[in-house]
Amino acid sequence: MKRYRPFILLSLITLAACKKNISNPVSDLPPSTFSQAFDEFWNELNVNYVYWDVDTTNWDAMYQRYKPLFDSLKIDDTADLSKSVGYFRQMTDGLIDHHFSIAFTNNVLKDSSVIPSYDQWRKDPAFRFPYSYIGTDERYLDSGYRMGNNLLPGSGNYVLAVSGTIHGNILFFTCNQFQLSASFGSVAGNGVQLVLNYFFQRLENPTGLKAVVLDFRDNPGGDVNDLNFLAGHFIDQSLHFGYTRNKSGNGRLDYTPWIDAAVVPQSGAQAVTLPVIILADKYSQSMAEIMTMALRTLPQCRVVGETTFGATGPFAANALYDDGSFSLPGFLSVTTSSVEFKYIDGKMYEGKGFPPDYPVAFNVKALDTLDDPQMDKALSLVQ
Repeated sequence: MKRYRPFILLSLITLAACKKNISNPVSDLPPSTFSQAFDEFWNELNVNYVYWDVDTTNWDAMYQRYKPLFDSLKIDDTADLSKSVGYFRQMTDGLIDHHFSIAFTNNVLKDSSVIPSYDQWRKDPAFRFPYSYIGTDERYLDSGYRMGNNLLPGSGNYVLAVSGTIHGNILFFTCNQFQLSASFGSVAGNGVQLVLNYFFQRLENPTGLKAVVLDFRDNPGGDVNDLNFLAGHFIDQSLHFGYTRNKSGNGRLDYTPWIDAAVVPQSGAQAVTLPVIILADKYSQSMAEIMTMALRTLPQCRVVGETTFGATGPFAANALYDDGSFSLPGFLSVTTSSVEFKYIDGKMYEGKGFPPDYPVAFNVKALDTLDDPQMDKALSLVQ
């Protein structure tokens, strides 16, 4: 699922024209030996990974260390297949790309995966499991709020959206994932469409409102189109929020020039001048982070909560960028960012997360009593 790409058509044309010539392409056939599988994996990541300019992983050292280990494995041996998963995990453990993952398509390994970002998070002393805030959000909302869902045809994605007011004058919106544009154009009258219509109408007619609160906590991201679709309702002119570039050659540091990343306003949208407060947490990922970062460039927007997950690099089909994700047929599939993203402040937040303006720690004891310290802080800023 594509989660993000540059948002100006010119950028897409420019990037798509910058193709690499791969000197050692992956075979169309499944690897016949572990030596072949290792070489193809190492070479593809060596060429396609977009964060080599900032990632401290010594990829050459990984080759020297793990090449003999893979050479000693037999690809038709079940125990060796299982052992290889551990080697792949160790090799990639320090990668900063928080979209990076390995899914194994080999029948023996189909239930195995490698997700370095999650492994890194599990080792953090602050590790916690996700928490759904919908129940506590409802406690703060005035009666008459809108809640609707939609099951997207084809993908089967379940989308939930909620909007209403708090204290009669603070407009609120949240969703469980960013599949809003697809839901809006889905079956007429579906629940998400009705919620979005309400929210957009209130944005366009803000009489009586004094602030907007957006809750992007516990949101794994989603569709790239939602950036323009949602954030584009807050602006009446292009909003420059960062820069992107991708690989242009086989060298680790062969890159295209940086180009602007910008949100395009929706037709008929007007600039929102009300204070905008965004709630974010460790499980705000990918498009939830990009949405937060883009809106944060508005002068009246602030972020409350925790530092986000750190998966800011967009990924798309390899055919578009000729870098990023790749696969070894019949053995494994790698997801990794296609584009390197740098925020408007010149910093990269990949693998680190975007920090809040007002840090408020996760407090499960308070949440269990339906009190939300992060929401309380957000509301205190606009009272």
